[in-house]
Amino acid sequence: MGQFINLKAADGFSYPAYAAQPAGKLRGGVVVLQEIFGVNSHIRAVADGYAAAGYLAVAPSNFHRVKPGVELGYAPDDMTAGMALKAAVEALPAPGVLQDIQAAVDHAAQAGKVGVVGYCWGGLLTWRSACLLKGLSAAVAYYGGGITSETEIARMPKCPVLAHFGEKDHWIALDGVEAFKRAHPEVEAHIYPANHGFNCEQRGAWDAAAAQLARERTLAFFARHVG
Repeated sequence: MGQFINLKAADGFSYPAYAAQPAGKLRGGVVVLQEIFGVNSHIRAVADGYAAAGYLAVAPSNFHRVKPGVELGYAPDDMTAGMALKAAVEALPAPGVLQDIQAAVDHAAQAGKVGVVGYCWGGLLTWRSACLLKGLSAAVAYYGGGITSETEIARMPKCPVLAHFGEKDHWIALDGVEAFKRAHPEVEAHIYPANHGFNCEQRGAWDAAAAQLARERTLAFFARHVG
């Protein structure tokens, strides 16, 4: 189990992050980037899972610049609220929330090499982090909404990237996934017979088999590139 700590971005902005310490041998650091539902119980559990695998896991509160203390569920009203908060963060002047993610990367670096993993909106932020931030040795994006847009495809990653997609994902069309793969043959991309959000056991879209396989591939990827 982890706890919330306070981090400070380059512009002086202070915000909370959930940090989970590994019990055994330290392998490195992993920054866990939230969905549009905040650093909720699912994201904290994901961070705890990476800590159990040997990583110092840090999950920054990426909504804090527009609204503190966000912890949503997965009901339709939560989806509406999360989409509005995401839009507010995306409208921030550059570098926006990326400077908060950079502070989380810098904090995680006390454990050694650092990887970043993100889900849904966090998957998009993971891709941007891989392309724009410093100090990352690996990045893993789960069904990153928006990652297949022309603007995002035009970016170039500065570290190895693994991407997980669902073939039943109505938010990310398969033709966009294929365009992303063609533009980025250096990215290790996998498509699962699952829907958007398949990693989250609190969502109706949860797919245990896809989640397990994606986790195995993610841990192997981090083992190769982070430690």
